[in-house]
Amino acid sequence: MEMLSKKATCKSHGQDSSYFLGWQEYEKNPFNEDTNPLGIIQMGLAENQLSFDLLESWLARNPDATMFGSNGGSIFKELALFQDYHGLQTFKTELVEFMAEIRRNKVRFDPQKLVLTAGATSANETLMFCLAEPGEAFLIPTPYYPGFDRDLKWRTGVKIVPIHCSSLNGFRITKAALDEAYDEALKLNLRVKGVFITNPSNPLGTTMNQDEFNHVISFAVSKNIHIVSDEIYAGTVFDSSKFTSIIEAIMDRTLEKTDIWSRIHVVSSLSKDLGLPGFRIGMIYSNNETLIAAATKMSSFGLVSSQTQYLLSKLLGDKKFTRHYIQENQRRLKKRQQVLVSGLQSYGIPCLKSNAGLFCWVDMRNLLSSNAFEAEMELWKKILYEVGLNISPGSSCHCTEPGWFRVCFANMSQETLNLSIHRLQAFVTSNGDGNYQNQKLSTRISRRNSLVVS
Repeated sequence: MEMLSKKATCKSHGQDSSYFLGWQEYEKNPFNEDTNPLGIIQMGLAENQLSFDLLESWLARNPDATMFGSNGGSIFKELALFQDYHGLQTFKTELVEFMAEIRRNKVRFDPQKLVLTAGATSANETLMFCLAEPGEAFLIPTPYYPGFDRDLKWRTGVKIVPIHCSSLNGFRITKAALDEAYDEALKLNLRVKGVFITNPSNPLGTTMNQDEFNHVISFAVSKNIHIVSDEIYAGTVFDSSKFTSIIEAIMDRTLEKTDIWSRIHVVSSLSKDLGLPGFRIGMIYSNNETLIAAATKMSSFGLVSSQTQYLLSKLLGDKKFTRHYIQENQRRLKKRQQVLVSGLQSYGIPCLKSNAGLFCWVDMRNLLSSNAFEAEMELWKKILYEVGLNISPGSSCHCTEPGWFRVCFANMSQETLNLSIHRLQAFVTSNGDGNYQNQKLSTRISRRNSLVVS
């Protein structure tokens, strides 16, 4: 037998979650309008393709940015040679201004307190390495993004203890839920190092309200622990301009000169806000100088290329473009979300009221054969294999109530979304009795024109 490390052979990556298994099935039989119209439509990918035309038109108007030109000369050599791991100062400066703009300039960011990472995945893991020892714990509200089981735990050895939130109050964080999670950690003999929140929430598509902030902040102050706020969806808030960063919430309580100020850490990214996940731009922001110094050193294991930083410093430096992009992208997201919500509701499938994100948290409890997670998996498999949609079951997000699903709407064309809604509607109409495939799945793509919702 080949001798490998425990890390190479351990099963804690989370790749066997239904969230990832759905992706694998999609990749075996991907929908294509022309070549595979009966294939599986990917609704498990939180990717924003709605405003790509805006980015492409900017690139067409600014060819120097992609040709590495500057004032008539080339800076290719300068970018191709060694750069230290602090990142390009011009890029970091433009990045913090973009982050402030998304937050309505209620929060200002210092580029010296920013660490660049190869995506938010790397940022979150780096924070765990800096904030906790193996075997120590972070409390996370449920439901949460399935990838956190990989990002936060796999290589760091950090434990996750869920803060169980309920549909009875729209899955809002309560003081009682925080206390229960903390007590559970103590029962497991785990030292709690912090609370990890996502705002806006993935998978809920909601922004935190004042009560939730007060609960989390007061809890962290009383327990003398950290707060990590993953804010990678901040730029996707489409139904209200009231996105509040954890930093703004701390400032509202005038806690800047107290101990908690150095225990607040923000993760951000351009993957969702600007629709550029392939560029791998993530970042950590913190007022804790020791943490920033350590995270900067760790970032050498996952640097952002100089070419990427140069290109995006030019794009972000065009303030007229970025302001237009933020507003237009939010308008398109709102319109697209309304198409999905109204399409599902017309057939008796409600969605949690949301105002952000690239997905809806969909209530399919009335389609379950019983109130059990086995029934949720049974329904999920029907939707995946018979209906031909890859959506994410709530159990993969550690939801405590069977029958909720995350459904993404921004990674496809309007026509494909309409077809997805039509497939689900046909499934519901047939009561999932197995006649669905013969009855509806053979519907040809030309039918979609009658489904377009403006």
